[in-house]
Amino acid sequence: MTRKTIPQHGTDWKALGTELEELGRGDVDWRRGRTAVYVFNAGEDVLQVAKEAYALFQSENALGPAAFPSLKRMEAEVVSMGLDLLHGAEGACGNMTSGGSESIFLAVKACREAARAAGRDTTGGEIVLPRSAHPAFDKAAQVLDLCTVRVPVAEDLRADPQAMADAIGDRTLMLVGSAPCFPYGLIDPIEALGEITASRGVWLHVDACVGGYFAPFARMNGVDVPPFDFSVPGVHSISADLHKYGYAAKGASTLFHRTEAQRGFQVFDFDDWPAGGMTTPTAAGTRPGGAVASAWAVMHYLGIEGYRQKARAVTETRERMLHEISNIDGLSPVGTPQLGLFAFGSDTLDIYAVWGRLLQRGWFTGLLTEPKAIHLMLSPAHAEFADEYLADLRDAVAEVAATGATAADTRARYS
Repeated sequence: MTRKTIPQHGTDWKALGTELEELGRGDVDWRRGRTAVYVFNAGEDVLQVAKEAYALFQSENALGPAAFPSLKRMEAEVVSMGLDLLHGAEGACGNMTSGGSESIFLAVKACREAARAAGRDTTGGEIVLPRSAHPAFDKAAQVLDLCTVRVPVAEDLRADPQAMADAIGDRTLMLVGSAPCFPYGLIDPIEALGEITASRGVWLHVDACVGGYFAPFARMNGVDVPPFDFSVPGVHSISADLHKYGYAAKGASTLFHRTEAQRGFQVFDFDDWPAGGMTTPTAAGTRPGGAVASAWAVMHYLGIEGYRQKARAVTETRERMLHEISNIDGLSPVGTPQLGLFAFGSDTLDIYAVWGRLLQRGWFTGLLTEPKAIHLMLSPAHAEFADEYLADLRDAVAEVAATGATAADTRARYS
């Protein structure tokens, strides 16, 4: 490929806009519900609020709260609203980050630094987590010179508290639970994990990147969501993504701590250079003001009732889709999901071949490997397109069943 260089002369925006539209023609058509991963579509009105709020503060930098007190205030209010949803008591605190991976990284970093401050040797320190937990913990462990110990899940595909307790050793720093886990959409038994960490002196992090801004509203709507947040005494920190079911512009997440002292171990503070001190609460230096403003605006725009309405649309669509899928010969759901994620597989068909047929029809979704299954993460907008997906699914299943088609080497890869 010939190396691209900056053009000698500038190009007018009209031509560039046309080229950008052309570049996007090969992308999945998420506005018509064709993807159930990567994009969270809460409707054109919410998208417009997120976009316009971002644009208003796209040049401002949350690295400089003294220069931009507006961003400092908006971040504080976003964090406060999140803590209110997740039962953060007086003294609980947090920050906005660029996404779930950074939130998880910072939680692991804070845990390690707290252990060091307590006099522990963290060399080879371990994070004990269920096999279903997100790879961001492995990424954080790799960067922070720690190790992960992945424990098989129980028969119900949730974390196995006894197995995780048995995996705790002298070098264990952190236990992890998910609310829900990404592969199965299931909420781990956080109360049981909290009892373990409270008795063993281990940090418990709850990865609620998917569910933090969904599960509370589903509970308000009558869904039997088990305790998973700071209402569980053993929980130290929680990650929750605003650019998922918070419907803010990317990239926006939150990391919450039970105490300010605990959060102090997250912060980077340095002054041994010619420009004076630099203190940052996140891994990033520059933090886009647009992401802060977008989250703040969408949360105020939707309010409790708006979020409840969006959560209801998602859970009702999931229930309807799972009911229909269960009635398609050869297909069966994976586990018993409660929120917006679900998966389904087959004992008689090559489910990856079914996925391939759906991809040919324009549907882009995820895949699981354990067990082999098709994986969907629904948005409110999918309520409008669920019947169309189900019709194409029935046709795809019929084709694979009739031909015995296989696609053994098909894999879902996420960056």
